Amino acid sequence: MQSAVRSVLNRSLALANKSVAAIIQGLNILVVDNNLYMRRLTRMMLMNLGAKSVTEAADGLAALEAIRSGDPDVMVLDLDMPVLNGMEVMRIVRSPGVFPRPNLPIIMLTSRSQRSVVFEALRGGAHEFLIKPTSPKALGDRLLSIVAKPRAMVKLGKYYVPEPRCMPVLSESPRFR
Repeated sequence: MQSAVRSVLNRSLALANKSVAAIIQGLNILVVDNNLYMRRLTRMMLMNLGAKSVTEAADGLAALEAIRSGDPDVMVLDLDMPVLNGMEVMRIVRSPGVFPRPNLPIIMLTSRSQRSVVFEALRGGAHEFLIKPTSPKALGDRLLSIVAKPRAMVKLGKYYVPEPRCMPVLSESPRFR
């Protein structure tokens, strides 16, 4: 009995992995990091997840040009770069009427894990946040989150950001009744 259940679970898992690869395979992904090793590592993780089209940019200026000319579906962006850092790139990209792709989904990938940095990145318009070193599973989960549950972009004060995720109201939660 246990082996039959295990077999069904393994087949379900294999089917889910195939559908994840099919979703990721159709994406055009831009990886922006000034560290060549991290760009290649991120590219390799994306390719192992099923991505077929991964473009790299070594700095913020190259990223802006790659967005204009390459029309990526998702950008994986490092925070700490020379010339234009990740926050500056995101501020430029998140300028409706000024930049051609203000709705581009962005995954911020950085070695900085302080709460203030995470908050600043999300407030600045990042869809997702990952800390280096990351795992292929975490990267795949963030890509799926962006593709499977897209969020509309909204203006919140002076920021153009993904619509905040819905949070249950405490009084409506079964735990608080």
